[in-house]
Amino acid sequence: MEEEYARVQGLFTGISGFSWLVSIGTILAGIIGVSNIMLIVVKERTKEIGIRKALGATPWSIISLIVQESIVITAAAGLIGLLLGTALMAGIASLIQGQDVGFFANPQVDLGVALTAVVLLVVAGGVAGLVPAAIAARVQPVVALKDE
Repeated sequence: MEEEYARVQGLFTGISGFSWLVSIGTILAGIIGVSNIMLIVVKERTKEIGIRKALGATPWSIISLIVQESIVITAAAGLIGLLLGTALMAGIASLIQGQDVGFFANPQVDLGVALTAVVLLVVAGGVAGLVPAAIAARVQPVVALKDE
């Protein structure tokens, strides 16, 4: 009985480790995707950034603007995903209600995990916006205003 328990625990440890690996990969892919989107936003708004700098905007205000946009995009997409995932889980719970499914009888989202995910999304959004923000802060007003 003890050996069987140890084997089942090992299986759940393996599943948990694999789940962490997939989660980290997904977050890294998301950061790269948001960063690429923000690079395009910076490229499209080069003239606006140049005008802001010509009117006296500091590099910090430009960096702050881009990082804030990145955080908003990431948080909005993440919250929509969290809501859809929670709704899907509630739908599955209603489908399996009354059936003998053992361990999977009452699926639910832990509030602590959901809040951790939201905090992680905000941090990931900030990290994703740092490189595009640094590029935007280095834009020279004269060059930006000539940009087509």
